[in-house]
Amino acid sequence: MINIIGSGFSSLASACYLAQAGFEVNVFEKNDQIGGRARLYETNGFKFDMGPSWYWMPDVFERFFADFGKHSSDYYELVRLSPAYRVFFEDFSHIDIPNSIEQIYEIFEKEEPGSSQHLKDFLREAEYNYEVAIKNLVYKPGLSPIELVTPQTVSNLTQFVTTIRQKVRKRFKNEKLIQILEFPVLFLGAKPQDTPAFYSFMNYADLILGTWYPKGGMYKIVEAFQTLAESLGVKIHTNASVEKILTKDGNAIGLLVNGEAHYSDIVLSGADYHHTESLLESQDRVYSEKYWDKRTFAPSALLFYVGFNKKLDGLTHHNLFFDKSFDVHAEEIYDRPRWPKAPLFYASFPSMTDSTVAPQGKENAFFLIPLAPDLQGDDEETREKYFGMIMDRLERHTGQLIREHIEFKRSYCVTDFKKDYHSYKGNAYGMANTLRQTAFLRPSIKSKKVNNLFFTGQLTVPGPGVPPALISGKIASELIIKTMTKNPKYDVAV
Repeated sequence: MINIIGSGFSSLASACYLAQAGFEVNVFEKNDQIGGRARLYETNGFKFDMGPSWYWMPDVFERFFADFGKHSSDYYELVRLSPAYRVFFEDFSHIDIPNSIEQIYEIFEKEEPGSSQHLKDFLREAEYNYEVAIKNLVYKPGLSPIELVTPQTVSNLTQFVTTIRQKVRKRFKNEKLIQILEFPVLFLGAKPQDTPAFYSFMNYADLILGTWYPKGGMYKIVEAFQTLAESLGVKIHTNASVEKILTKDGNAIGLLVNGEAHYSDIVLSGADYHHTESLLESQDRVYSEKYWDKRTFAPSALLFYVGFNKKLDGLTHHNLFFDKSFDVHAEEIYDRPRWPKAPLFYASFPSMTDSTVAPQGKENAFFLIPLAPDLQGDDEETREKYFGMIMDRLERHTGQLIREHIEFKRSYCVTDFKKDYHSYKGNAYGMANTLRQTAFLRPSIKSKKVNNLFFTGQLTVPGPGVPPALISGKIASELIIKTMTKNPKYDVAV
């Protein structure tokens, strides 16, 4: 018997692998809907994905489904977006990123003569890093530094001691192109000057593998995982708040859920790592409050879910507003945490691709402003101030009146992340993938103090993002299966 805390992507992925291996699996979710941060909000005919909105690394999804003899197409329809996204700049120009690498080379060459060859060289390195990462590194459990020692990594050490910023700015001078190439590491939750160049594989994922969209929205993936998990015998419990991890003689023996004990041989948590350890007695916690406070966390976010009563012009499915200083905003997130003066923001309009997520003739919008975690002053007045900022800029860049067509609006910020997900400091993406927080330097996937207690998700290996969450689920399940099958008292079909 295995009990899993939380129902995000990593938990659901783990549940599928463990059930396939023959274990009885229960998933306990505190909210009334599964999916963790990838929940769905529906109102007035609008369907809003509340969290992840980018579908990158389709090969990782296909690898997951293939492990069960399935394909993503068995559950949802994928479309490749073109343009993948639009980037708005301070001079009121914009650049569209198409789904053709040859067209991307042309765009780069137009902005900076000679840059297309630099991009080809850069992406050649990025592809190699992607192959090394996906085939050799990210599926490792992060238990030892030896896992990082492979012929490929040893011969490529400069990729770990130089940064994305150094690699990009050595080749490119045009600020617009630099911003396009530095932006993907934001998915890793860190500044480009703090992110190892090895993570250029995110650029390969962006420009070569492309940006996709599951028709019906990202929640279709959650539903796919639920269908697969339940077909394998997984039992999913919602409105099931875990109050304590039960232990005996140094072993995890179950969970206290809504006041009732649920015993098991293994406990796996896909919930916030810091919160999970708070469910243990203090002597059973591996990481101190001081440890957590010194970690570099990915940003929190101020989100807006907005329904417009008309179709909008001059925008695409994904839009990045880099019309203010990237470095100043990053400093306000990581170096001197504060509410930003002139934030960058992201705007998504899935109804421009998918007519099912908004009523006919209307537009579904999702806005995101990255913020420093744990900011004080998250109140309605502050949220409205920032909403006014982004509406002003949206109207100026697109040359149309927009806010007068708002039919519905909901905000979501630091306090909501804490309340709904027990998120440490209200972070939105987990722990940043900096050099000092990579692989074995991240919180361990296996408790060092409590036997049979394991972790999965964005605070452990391999890191933040939906594809890494799927990988984390597989890593955790493989370690559990290995642990269980070594013990002769467990009789499972593996």
